[in-house]
Amino acid sequence: MTSVTIQEASRRSGLPEPTLRYYEEVGLLGPIARDSSSGHRRYSDSDLDSLQVLACLRAIGMGIDDMRTYQANRARGRSAAAEQRDLLERHAVLVEQQIATLTVHLDYLRTKADLWGARDRGDSAAEAAAARRVEAVLPRLQEVSR
Repeated sequence: MTSVTIQEASRRSGLPEPTLRYYEEVGLLGPIARDSSSGHRRYSDSDLDSLQVLACLRAIGMGIDDMRTYQANRARGRSAAAEQRDLLERHAVLVEQQIATLTVHLDYLRTKADLWGARDRGDSAAEAAAARRVEAVLPRLQEVSR
């Protein structure tokens, strides 16, 4: 069984040390064993596995409450499979919405850059065409900004 320091656990998981402490504090992880002589945290293989899962959930933008539910379902195993699937599907829908929003943002940025590029070149025909494309993007931008 592995027993590593918080520094090593941070390195392996990619999560900052304060995040590891916070995850323990809010019940996402642990309690983490302590070295009997120094009182320093010592992370087991199981803790490192949980940290890897939490690092992935954090990377996809999952919130603390959903991470907590995910961890609880993970501990329950197969009996929580449907709930776990539903949680991930709900989060996938949120990510799809974020992608759609970012796509509109990107379209707006590109069309505005085209507009300013045409202005920079003194190309009034290209500027007018870009202005029409900007106008076409604006309703979508306003919609995703609500």
